[in-house]
Amino acid sequence: MEKIIVATTGAASLIALLFALLKAKKVLKFDEGNDLMKKISQSVRKGANAYLSRQYRIVIVFFAVIFVILGAMAIMKLLTPYVPFAFLTGGFFSGLSGFIGMKIATASNARTANACREGLNKGLRIAFSAGSVMGFTVVGLGLLDITLWVFLLKFVFKLPDSEVTGAMLTFGMGASSMALFARVGGGIFTKAADVGADLVGKVEAGIPEDDPRNPAVIADNVGDNVGDVAGMGADLYESYVGSVISSCALGVSAYKSFGAMALPLCIAAIGVLCSIVGTFLVKTKEKATQKELLGALSRGTNFSAILIAVVSLPLVYFILGKDNWQLYFAILSGLISGVLIGQSTEYYTSDSYKPTKKLAETSQTGSATIIINGLSVGMLSTLIPIIIVSVCVLVSYFVSGGASSSAHGLYGIALAAVGMLSTLGITLATDAYGPVADNAGGIAEMAGLGEEVRERTDALDSLGNTTAATGKGFAIGSAALTALALMASYIDKVKLLPGGSEKISNLNINNPTVLIGLFIGACLPFVFAALTMNSVGRAAQSVVMEVRRQFKEITGLMEGKADADYAKCVDLCTKSSLHEMVLPTVVAIIVPVAVGIVLGCSGVVGMLAGATATGFLMAVFMSNSGGAWDNAKKYIESGHFGGKGSESHKAAVVGDTVGDPFKDTSGPSINILIKLLSMVSIVFAALVVKFSILG
Repeated sequence: MEKIIVATTGAASLIALLFALLKAKKVLKFDEGNDLMKKISQSVRKGANAYLSRQYRIVIVFFAVIFVILGAMAIMKLLTPYVPFAFLTGGFFSGLSGFIGMKIATASNARTANACREGLNKGLRIAFSAGSVMGFTVVGLGLLDITLWVFLLKFVFKLPDSEVTGAMLTFGMGASSMALFARVGGGIFTKAADVGADLVGKVEAGIPEDDPRNPAVIADNVGDNVGDVAGMGADLYESYVGSVISSCALGVSAYKSFGAMALPLCIAAIGVLCSIVGTFLVKTKEKATQKELLGALSRGTNFSAILIAVVSLPLVYFILGKDNWQLYFAILSGLISGVLIGQSTEYYTSDSYKPTKKLAETSQTGSATIIINGLSVGMLSTLIPIIIVSVCVLVSYFVSGGASSSAHGLYGIALAAVGMLSTLGITLATDAYGPVADNAGGIAEMAGLGEEVRERTDALDSLGNTTAATGKGFAIGSAALTALALMASYIDKVKLLPGGSEKISNLNINNPTVLIGLFIGACLPFVFAALTMNSVGRAAQSVVMEVRRQFKEITGLMEGKADADYAKCVDLCTKSSLHEMVLPTVVAIIVPVAVGIVLGCSGVVGMLAGATATGFLMAVFMSNSGGAWDNAKKYIESGHFGGKGSESHKAAVVGDTVGDPFKDTSGPSINILIKLLSMVSIVFAALVVKFSILG
């Protein structure tokens, strides 16, 4: 039975990858359009490839250093010898997920723009198919990585289940490290280009968005791919595998059985099939409104969620027996919470609802008021997700038997995270669709396609802003649950180490090491956000100066009689983002080890608790503020409050510029931060137990 379950998970991973391959082939059969469209798309593709090539060279050096450190710890018997290699595979598959998604996205942008010449539905289908490649590549490679390690450790090396899951947790550290590099680096690139293009192009020069005269316009489109596709793919890969392996580890700890480890694997495997079914329901009619377009995507994701909800009950009953069937409600609570968080995010960020419409209205009195109100919207939007996650934690804990056994209750919380991410294939498809639609709009503008085409791409782009914001909210919610599960895994790991139980015996809030750790952890998301925001600011300054220089020095550029030097802006963004991404990532690696060495294991637990609480709030606040500012601008551009070129529009552009690093750099990076802190803590737990000063 054990081998059958592992084989089933492996088969599901291959089905996901095969489906992604078929979708990619389908997309690539469509025409890219005229020669100018092909040229623009090729420029974006070339810039994205060059950026990732240089980023991966830096990342390889980082991974080599950490591999040597982990290898030394393995020689010292502080880790099993499998850990360094698990770390490498986690990073490799995380990076590969983002790379494949970026390749298909850059190949789909012109095809989507060209399809919009024929109709809205065709454009939607191509962009969504491209997003599906990203979604199913992530879940396929994630399940493949997990399956390979379970097979090797359990059936080849014959390790007990507790050691299997202990070693597997470390490839989560590799995935998280790669994800943080990808999210931070890509986020700095895309927002530096976006800010430079908007401030000088729209506000100072008064030219339209994506105007070919703007030297930063190609860099902006490249940034959409390296940040919102490659970065997001690596991000959600580590969320996915992190939730699965943490629940496997807690299941073994709570039930001492392979069944408890197998259940998350089976849920993930079934989720692949349910997500595939949901993709066939995504279609719309011509002249669809934003609500109708959003409904088209929601139809697919909601149907997949209903399917997995129906299938999970017999799955739990079959694997864990009739005495544990109530664990189904933990899975169900995660599923429902994911949907509700998505709807909450949609309400606060979509221009179909009151908050964003009211935010757009405040632009009539200038930049200051729209910035003030955008901050308010983001802060207020944290309330509902906090309530949703809190209820989810309570329900999943107590229905899993937490009242009688905390280990069982924590396993229930981990299962809720798995339930929330079980349909990631289609959920991520709706998110990755956004950058493709955004690029399609840019190509339509630069290639001078008809007004009707631009209206269609604008509709798809506006929808993409909402789905991207919803996807970020979904990822942040799952990150909070996963971080709680990883914190529990850390405590279990420490207790299993020689002398570990004594080191972590007092986790009361009145323990000064716990309290100090709590303060340090609570501060970390603020410091991390400050570092990434400053990075965007510095990189954007260089782009702004370059765009101004070209407008001033290239004769005939503003009249459309000369070409801009696009490559210069792409190179500036590349150099700046690769330089700036290192410090935030190093901070996330060093701080947990330093806190552990000084404060001990109890201080680390306090740090993880503080970082999870404030990180969750900061990530939701920043992502939703940024999404609301972006869609408020789109709402004005659709003809409200004076439309494009009006004073209201200029104020909204400034608000959107502030929101850019909020929603695409700092906000989504924080959810990786809180999981990476836990992963690093788990990997270096033995080192901390042996050498800590105070604990």
